Amino acid sequence: MKQTYTTYAKMKGSTRKQQSASIARNRKARHDYAIEQKLEAGLALEGWEVKSLRAGRAQLKEGYVTIDRGEAFLIGAHFSPLASASTHVRPNPTRARKLLLHREELNKLIGAVDRRGYTLIPLSLYWKRGRAKLEVALARGKQAHDKREAIKKRETEREMSRAMRAAGKR
Repeated sequence: MKQTYTTYAKMKGSTRKQQSASIARNRKARHDYAIEQKLEAGLALEGWEVKSLRAGRAQLKEGYVTIDRGEAFLIGAHFSPLASASTHVRPNPTRARKLLLHREELNKLIGAVDRRGYTLIPLSLYWKRGRAKLEVALARGKQAHDKREAIKKRETEREMSRAMRAAGKR
């Protein structure tokens, strides 16, 4: 009878739960805005907020970023508190959350937002090395005709790819 030994390295991968890095995405952002530049920012969070993010209970749909007195804040994003949250903490799901950026990045953003037509919008919320990160975009709002143009362009590209596939099968 042959004995087999299981090493810790083999067990380690199988016992750990695989967790998705993405928490929430703002899908409407690319439809409503023309993205110029992207930045990664950290978030200053409370304990209950981190727990709700781990459970995947966040929405960026109505969120936006403002700059106040040289600091950036995420406003309007909704982090749903868990039912098992502490009783002595009063969770505010839509509170303003401070974004952690380098001073040079903040200065660039302040200069760009001061120019006409630029807005700061959150694109996605994700985990990176155990920390919650927010992808922020410097964007310009699209008008209705720009949106229609983008839809028309996307549809023509789809039709072209379908035709190429159909021609390749013959």
